[in-house]
Amino acid sequence: MSVSTLRSQLGMRGLRPIPKARLGQSQPRFSQHRHASTTTNAAGAQGGRAKVILYGSALAASLYVAYFYVTDTRAFVHRWIVPRLLRVAFPDAEDAHRSGTAMMKTLYKLNLHIRERDASLNDPALSTTVFDVPISNPIGISAGLDKGAEIPDPLFALGAGVVEVGGITPLAQGGNPRPRVWRVPGIDGMVNRCGLNSEGADAVAMRLRDRLRRFARSLDVSEAAVLNGEAGVPPGSLQAGRLLAVQVAKNKETNERDEKAVADDYVYCVRRLAPYADVLVVNVSSPNTPGLRDLQATGPLTRLLGAVVEEARQTARKTAPRVMVKVSPDEDTDEQMEGIVQAVQLSGVDGIIVGNTTKSRSGLVPSGIKLTAREEQALAEQGGYSGPAMFGRTLDLVGRYRKMLDEKSHSTGTAQKAIFATGGITNGEQALQVLNAGASVAMVYTQLVYGGAGTVTRIKKEMKERM
Repeated sequence: MSVSTLRSQLGMRGLRPIPKARLGQSQPRFSQHRHASTTTNAAGAQGGRAKVILYGSALAASLYVAYFYVTDTRAFVHRWIVPRLLRVAFPDAEDAHRSGTAMMKTLYKLNLHIRERDASLNDPALSTTVFDVPISNPIGISAGLDKGAEIPDPLFALGAGVVEVGGITPLAQGGNPRPRVWRVPGIDGMVNRCGLNSEGADAVAMRLRDRLRRFARSLDVSEAAVLNGEAGVPPGSLQAGRLLAVQVAKNKETNERDEKAVADDYVYCVRRLAPYADVLVVNVSSPNTPGLRDLQATGPLTRLLGAVVEEARQTARKTAPRVMVKVSPDEDTDEQMEGIVQAVQLSGVDGIIVGNTTKSRSGLVPSGIKLTAREEQALAEQGGYSGPAMFGRTLDLVGRYRKMLDEKSHSTGTAQKAIFATGGITNGEQALQVLNAGASVAMVYTQLVYGGAGTVTRIKKEMKERM
């Protein structure tokens, strides 16, 4: 049948004729259209994948940069934003302290903790030697910030050469009723009457031992090897160029007039904690434990320190921890200081930490500074004050103790005693001043509250610029 005949029949049946171009042929237009659609969809999919990769890469890069920024002690936020946010979020300073401790502990476990990244501070010019141990720098963090030895490693990560934990009492005690810590922002000061709240020596010793065990397992060595220095790091800090100081004290309920009971308190703490310390610190200077400062009289102090030194020397490891005594800045007459120096020499203690918080309220507010009513009330609270106003007193005491200790060492032919300085140190220039006055280590505490996590890095940088 011809094509024309077929077309004619279709027309008679009312059907639409098939166009010539389509009859018996493939459909090139339709085929071309499908091919174009597939190409467009593939190109769109590829473009979408490229965008996802681009955006994902940008996000990853942003997170990476943000991670390095917020975990660097030099970050702007740590000095100017975080301390202020904590003061707003936690009107009670102790709540802020606890929150900060919990945060530092968690971030360290996740490797998201703040750390010193300034490689220029790994400078031999900042290094020193303390108790025959080379340490990376002479800046320390005082006790009180980490009472239970929960965050020594996060604190070391902030750049400190020495970290002091505690104070730790033999038995757990709650301390004084809250509120017991007050800020005085107008003068960057604090007042506290915590009363040596402590989890007790057993709990802290267990925590420090667990830390030691984890470290030993990471190196596949025994605990004994670490304690005996075979891991190449001090057995307390577990870090090269760093020292861990552990502060001990008596329980509040122990009668300070019962010398044996008092000595037993300190000896028990030493027995439990000495294996995990590079330095043991005997606290006889807290102003918030009744009768504690009475122990600074020459006779009682000599007997107490002698008992501590004897127990420390029996520590089951190759090198025993050194022993220091933390003294009050309020015991500042020549007679009082000479009595303390005599007790240090007679007992065999290795050095003094000068000093602690002060009960005095004179000369704390610089001229021209007007405190708010709330700040004046905080400053008037019973307890120990700490802050920049303490620096002049600290510097004076360091110089005087240095002279007295050296004269006594020279006359007795004994080794020079170390001095750690704490109280009001806020910048590199002040740190250099106390070091030049005879201290081996300059320690900070209150400045960390107001200056943030970058305080140690900033002080070291300022020191380096002035050296």
